[in-house]
Amino acid sequence: MYIASEKRKSNIAEYLLYMWQIEDLIRANNLDIEKIKTNIIDKYDLTPEQSKEMTEWYESLIDMMRREGVEKGGHIQLVKNTLTQLAELHQKLLADPKFPEYVTEFYKTLPYIVELRTKAGDDKKGEIETCFTALYGTLLLRMQGKDLSEDTKKALEQISRFIAILARYFKFDDEDKLFNQDADK
Repeated sequence: MYIASEKRKSNIAEYLLYMWQIEDLIRANNLDIEKIKTNIIDKYDLTPEQSKEMTEWYESLIDMMRREGVEKGGHIQLVKNTLTQLAELHQKLLADPKFPEYVTEFYKTLPYIVELRTKAGDDKKGEIETCFTALYGTLLLRMQGKDLSEDTKKALEQISRFIAILARYFKFDDEDKLFNQDADK
């Protein structure tokens, strides 16, 4: 909860990846708040009030996951809305000639997006979601101690660079500074 809040303010990309991880942690604990308390919340050095707040946060996420039918997979609407906001900003940036760096990075990233969609057999995901799926998949592989091929590393470096630029612009936009001044500098 505290980490999610800070990441939401500072780096939207890290926030999304963190929330995907939280959803998976909740699933790994069978959406059982007692298991989450034991396996996650109790591991933090929290005051009783902080522990209560964190428990309530996890309970609300569990409730959302159940109501939205994403107990086994997928993302809660809160997360999907953030991804939609990023995708909408992505389209605005592509359409605005004031952001040539962004457009250039996108076109450098596009071949990797196409390749990922082809390999996954899923052309329904948008470009931004495809990038996040690649980043999250890599995070999981690294957590498992698995090696990445050089081609995969190269693709991830480009995807990461592109998403970092999008995240930076998202922060500017969130502060109403993106289209009001030259944020490209």
